[in-house]
Amino acid sequence: MTLNDDMHWMQLALAEAQAAAHAGEVPVGAIVVKDGQVIATGRNAPVEGHDPTAHAEIVALRAAAQRLGNYRLDGCSLYVTLEPCAMCSGAMLHARIARVVYGAPDPKTGAAGSVLNLFGHAEINHQTQVHGGVLAEECGAALSEFFRRRRSQQRTEALARHPLRDDALRTPDAAFAHLPGYPWAPRYVSDLPSLAGLRMHYLDEGPQSGAHGAPRTWLCLHGNPAWSYLYRRMLPAFIAAGDRVVAPDLIGFGKSDKPKKDAAHQFEWHRQTLLELLERLDLRNVVLVVQDWGGILGLTLPMACPERFAGVLVMNTLLATGDAPLPAGFVDWRAMCHDKPLYGVGRLFARGNPHLSAAECAAYDAPFPDKGYRAALRAFPERVPDAEDAPGAALSRQARQFWQQQWQGQSLMFVGAKDPVLGLAAMQGLQRDIRGCPAPIVLPQAGHFVQEHGEEIAARAVEYFALSGAGRSSG
Repeated sequence: MTLNDDMHWMQLALAEAQAAAHAGEVPVGAIVVKDGQVIATGRNAPVEGHDPTAHAEIVALRAAAQRLGNYRLDGCSLYVTLEPCAMCSGAMLHARIARVVYGAPDPKTGAAGSVLNLFGHAEINHQTQVHGGVLAEECGAALSEFFRRRRSQQRTEALARHPLRDDALRTPDAAFAHLPGYPWAPRYVSDLPSLAGLRMHYLDEGPQSGAHGAPRTWLCLHGNPAWSYLYRRMLPAFIAAGDRVVAPDLIGFGKSDKPKKDAAHQFEWHRQTLLELLERLDLRNVVLVVQDWGGILGLTLPMACPERFAGVLVMNTLLATGDAPLPAGFVDWRAMCHDKPLYGVGRLFARGNPHLSAAECAAYDAPFPDKGYRAALRAFPERVPDAEDAPGAALSRQARQFWQQQWQGQSLMFVGAKDPVLGLAAMQGLQRDIRGCPAPIVLPQAGHFVQEHGEEIAARAVEYFALSGAGRSSG
């Protein structure tokens, strides 16, 4: 066969791929040629036929065998637009295909040289010649266009399920592509009463909580200016322990919608969204995991529904009760946010966590592609209660009384020794407010965002709460 011949036959295989795309299948097409004639064609059809074996090559091999009246396809060549997988490669070898020609390589499942090469084993009793890369660009373009259209359709469908309010922005999905260490599927809710149509993003991994589900649920609440990406080092340990993990993005952060106006961000409103999410997901046997604003808000939750909570894991946060001065480090942080409202979030994380890669730092910038998305970053430092009559202060004082007098669960606290915002003294004060809380465990290398050293924290927390019995009773 000449290259021109191969290109001619591959064009026919491409026509089959286009037919697959029109049918909603991944566009892969195949033809079988014998003695200069097409004797069979095939296109991807696993979705249509509810058949995991209905790859284009298998469909074409079956048709060719019927045409020849023989399961041996001696002297036949098979042309396919995508490098065959292991299943299809094995079928070709069993069919005694003389030659396989493919278009685009498949770096994920290709079994003709990309991932493995089933055709390269001399021990097999039949040898099939392989030639790849014929019209590779055209074949690859058909696949790329199909997946581009499908992603666009999924975005359109998602927008129809969660329409974007006129007074909010939504960070494009493309900003969150290929995040290192964050493989979990997004989940969204927009019909909670307090959300009024705003879309909130959350992770929900592991078995459901309850009598026959996860022994405990870790509710991980981030602070400002982070998002659920902050917990990526801790979630694997929680999931591996057989537990459920829920990690929401507060409105204004991460993949959640971002109101355009600073005034949208109010203490009691954010708290109410979290309480409604707790109810909606029916979270039970909860270990509350908090840091920064995750604690300022989160530590006020258990008093509203104490039966749901079994433990608390506290990291670099406070109860902002308004009847005591805020730590000097926080006052400096608030002043910096006021003076430099366009500070780089990724650079902020890099300064306190030099072990982070550039891609990890970029992940913290991802939710905020321009200044219009930064209302929460401007508002949150100003919303920390700093007077007795400030919004949220009375709630925080009620929460302090709850933790001091009524808390029945287990407690654990970690502190970053290099935290410039909330030092060890502030955390020791919070420890005294939480009934039965042991002395803080100090991480010498950690700063304010202690979760960036979260593998150690998560491992110790899993062991601690398992031994303490947190979450053993089911709701």
